[in-house]
Amino acid sequence: MDFIDSAPLPAALAVLALIDGLSVGTLLIPLFFLIAPGRVRTGRILAYLVTITGFYLAIGVLFMLGLVNVIDAASDLLASELGQWLLLTVGAGLFVAGLLVWAADSRRKRLAAAGTPLPESGRILRWRARVLDERASGGAVMGVAIAAGLVEIAGMLPYLIGMTMLAGAPLSASARFAYLAGYCVVMVLPALVLLVTRIVAAPLVAAPLERLTAWFQRTGAENTSWILCIIGFLVARTATKSLGIPLPIIG
Repeated sequence: MDFIDSAPLPAALAVLALIDGLSVGTLLIPLFFLIAPGRVRTGRILAYLVTITGFYLAIGVLFMLGLVNVIDAASDLLASELGQWLLLTVGAGLFVAGLLVWAADSRRKRLAAAGTPLPESGRILRWRARVLDERASGGAVMGVAIAAGLVEIAGMLPYLIGMTMLAGAPLSASARFAYLAGYCVVMVLPALVLLVTRIVAAPLVAAPLERLTAWFQRTGAENTSWILCIIGFLVARTATKSLGIPLPIIG
């Protein structure tokens, strides 16, 4: 949080966007395209990435249009003692939420070991089957992209933090939306880099991509829990510093 607060706006947004680029919607599903047998389905991958980029761009526009008129009031509130206590509460809540996600993921893994199907894995597998079906239309691929965005949007904390930073930045409307567009492009850069690598050096990267996909699918919830805990910890630490609470363990 200290880095995000002190870094230049473009650098802070780039870091947040790259973190967002490691989600199921922006990386795991494109990886399914990349490891599919046969030739690389470049058209489908690009259609998917353009759609999910456009989805987050549209959400960001709506988000900022709804916040720009109240951002000053929100900033004044957060600068107050009450606001700092609210931040401390939010940070603690995010940290606890991360622990709960980790506990739920551990339970799912125990159920999987016992042969019980996992609802979240089932959803991801259905998305995979739909986008890799040879009969799938462009509309189906775009539908999966939008569905992935809708499912993930509430949990993409870096995205929400980035949009709030943009809404409060002293920028013109055109500059604000240009930053937003850049954020959404950077968000899909990891998938684009893997696509180019897959095309240029297919024999060398096919096996590593399969292992990366398996790892990402296996640890997605665990990664989410870490993000929640880390962001919650940093928000709570910032609030305790502002409030002068002597907590050496997070100071």
